[in-house]
Amino acid sequence: MPTYKYKVMNSEGKKLEGSFKGANRNEVLAMIQDNNYYPISIEEISEISEKDVFENFKKVSTRDLYIFCRQFHTMINAGANIATCINTLKMQSSNVLMRKALNQVYEDIQKGITLSEALKKKEDIFPELLINMVETGEASGKLDLIMERMAAHYERENKINNKIKNAMIYPIILCVLSIGIVTFLVTFIMPIFIDMFQGSGVPLPLPTRISLAISSGIRKNWYIIIAVIAMIVFIVKTYSKSENGKLFFHNLKLKNFLTKDMNTKIITARFTRTLSTLLYSGIPLIQSIEITAKVLGNKVVENRMEEVKNRVVKGENLSDSLKEVKLFPPMLMSMIKIGEESGALDDILDKTANFYDEELDAALKRMTAMMEPLMILIMGVIIGFIVISMMMPMFDVFNTIPT
Repeated sequence: MPTYKYKVMNSEGKKLEGSFKGANRNEVLAMIQDNNYYPISIEEISEISEKDVFENFKKVSTRDLYIFCRQFHTMINAGANIATCINTLKMQSSNVLMRKALNQVYEDIQKGITLSEALKKKEDIFPELLINMVETGEASGKLDLIMERMAAHYERENKINNKIKNAMIYPIILCVLSIGIVTFLVTFIMPIFIDMFQGSGVPLPLPTRISLAISSGIRKNWYIIIAVIAMIVFIVKTYSKSENGKLFFHNLKLKNFLTKDMNTKIITARFTRTLSTLLYSGIPLIQSIEITAKVLGNKVVENRMEEVKNRVVKGENLSDSLKEVKLFPPMLMSMIKIGEESGALDDILDKTANFYDEELDAALKRMTAMMEPLMILIMGVIIGFIVISMMMPMFDVFNTIPT
């Protein structure tokens, strides 16, 4: 079915434009007239021109979702209808995938489908959490409040992701520099000394022989080394996407002494904030637990949350169920217990999420503080070994020169 780009004018004289999939121009014109717009132009769009070369490398981030929810709330709160909101947002979106998804959502809404049903058709773009919240907002008539809540939710998620990225910038730069310096020394500096060492007639020390062997191996087999590294990266990435691979790497994140504290804080903050948002919107606890488990970003925790859900179904309190599976810090169980007893679980969870956001900041700083000296130490040992391996035979050569 071809896609048509149209320009119209509304009853207030404001020009609008968008795209619509239809069998022919008459179908597009009928849609325009049904919405009380005045058509200006209708053009068929070539499918090739709509494709983005880098589309496969793009994704919809939490920032895109935050902007979508925030702007949607602002417009619907100002009295705009849902179709107008989606049409405006799809024209303003800078993300190609988001723009195309919203275009499809807009077309579905024009055909009489509800917003939540239209979003469900694009589950690869819009998270299940957002879809369920929109559906709740439609049923309760509080879609504007729901979108405001979701905007706050994704804003915090975006801040957490940015904090993690910022914390990792320095260690990554240090790691790349270390690899670059070592590679330069081994492949360019070491060969300069090879002829001098081999022509001196002095037996080479073991560290020098090791360094020379590594240097020679890298220079002669660099293409094999690159191919092996690329193959290892490909295998690891493929394995990490499998069910067993996710369990292995996610379990490693929870047990690794460098990342354990940080990941526990991330999961706890995400769990409390998401569950709070769902309960605030009136979604039942069992369904809230199921949805929350899927957004925690850890397969091990997701599987353990199934145990929590089963215990709650049997009549246990959420706090007791979480205590049995030993997933979260003891403080969280205490806070949840207070929330259950006071009947303000969503509010307690929201305040607890704010607390763990601050704890996450401290955990990130601790992790960075641990990684920096560790990486500097490793880099110093490697470079020191190379320098010593070059200096040792030079001293031996000097000792053979008669005085």
